[in-house]
Amino acid sequence: MDDGPPEDPIAPVAPVVPLSSRAISTAALAFRGYNVENLGRTPELLRDPRYRTIFESELSKASTHAARHLGRDVDLLAYVEAGREPTLEEYGEAVALIIAASIAQLRCLNEVHDIDWRPSRVSLGYSLGEISALVASGTLELGEAMLAPLRLADDCVDLAHGVELAVMFHRKLQLDPRHVQRAMLETNLEGRGVMGVSAVLSPNSLLVLGQGDTLSRFYERMRGYCDERLHLRRNPHHWPPLHTPIVWQRNIPSRAAQLMLSMRGGMTAPTPPVLSLVTGATSYTEGNVRDILYRWIDQPQSLWAGVCAMLGMGVRTVIHVGPQPNIIPATLKRLSDNVTAQLKGNLGMRALAGLARRSWLQALLPQQASLLRAPQLKQIVLEDWLLRDA
Repeated sequence: MDDGPPEDPIAPVAPVVPLSSRAISTAALAFRGYNVENLGRTPELLRDPRYRTIFESELSKASTHAARHLGRDVDLLAYVEAGREPTLEEYGEAVALIIAASIAQLRCLNEVHDIDWRPSRVSLGYSLGEISALVASGTLELGEAMLAPLRLADDCVDLAHGVELAVMFHRKLQLDPRHVQRAMLETNLEGRGVMGVSAVLSPNSLLVLGQGDTLSRFYERMRGYCDERLHLRRNPHHWPPLHTPIVWQRNIPSRAAQLMLSMRGGMTAPTPPVLSLVTGATSYTEGNVRDILYRWIDQPQSLWAGVCAMLGMGVRTVIHVGPQPNIIPATLKRLSDNVTAQLKGNLGMRALAGLARRSWLQALLPQQASLLRAPQLKQIVLEDWLLRDA
C-alpha cells in the first residue's frame, strides 16, 4: 500500500451494512486486540434490555476467572457500568474485559437475533484477538484461555514503562525485511535498550515497539536504506511489549509455555477455522494450540499475511467483533482505498474483481491477485450492528 497509515493508525472505522444468516458462510470474524481504550459501546450494550443478561453473565464469568489468575478482586461489571477504562496498571482487567465483551457480542448475535456465526468461513484476531477467536471457536474455555495472559499481565505492565510504540511507513516503497532485520539487530547490539517489530501491517508499514530511544536509532538506520519519504509516527502511550523480544527480559515466553502445559482443553480444531497471525494460515489443529500460542508471545503479528490469506479464501464480509475494533478495520479500509486509487482509469473494478474470483484464472495470476477484491469487501462492526441495525 502506497499512502502510509491513516492519520491515526489505530483509529476505528465503522461502516455498517446489512447482516443475515445467509451472509455468514462467506464471512470472516475479526477479533480486536488490546488498546488504551477498551470499553467501546459495551456500556450501551449492557444497558440495552435485549442484551443485558448476556453481558452480565459473560462479564461475571470473566471477573471470576480474572480474580483467580491475577490474585486480586476483579469486577468487570463495575468498570462497564461506571464507563471507566482500565488503566495500564489494570492491563489484566482490560484483557479479561475485551475477551468477555467479544464473546457476549457473539452470544447476542446468536441468541437474540438467531444468526449463528459458527458457519463463518474463517476467524482471525489481532494480538489478543487470536485468543478470543480460539475461545469463540470452542478450542479453549474462557478461564483456560486467560491463564497465561493474566498470570503474566503484571510483568507485561512492568516492561511497558519506558516502552514506546510507533508506526514506521514509507509513502511509496516496500520495506525490505532484510534491511529491517539488520537495522533492528544493530540497534539492539548497542546495549542501550531493546526494540522489535510487533506487527507487519502491510508491505510498506510496520508497528514497532522499543525501550528508551531505540526507535529513534532504528529509524535513522532505516533511513539509510530508504529516503525522506520514510516516516515514524509515534504514539504517546506506553504499551505492553508483546510480540517483541522485550518480553524475554522477564522470561515470559518460557513461563507461559510452562503454564500452558497444565492448561485444560486445546485438543480440538477450531470451528470456524482460526487464521493465525503467527503463521499467516489456518494452522490450528487438534494438537498444536500450545505450540502456536508459545510463538504468539514474542513473534510479530503478520497482519498483512492474514489479510491476503483471508481475501484468498473468498471472504465477502468481515464482521468485527469486540469493543471499538481498530487496527483490522482501518487496515482493510486503507487497502480498499489504495486498490481503488491504483486501478482508477484502468480496467473496471468489477471486471478485475471477477478475475480474482475465477479459480482457474487465479492460478495463472500472481498469488496476491485476490487483493483486487478488497473494494468489494463489506465490513460490519458488530457492536454498531447490535445497537443500530439489528
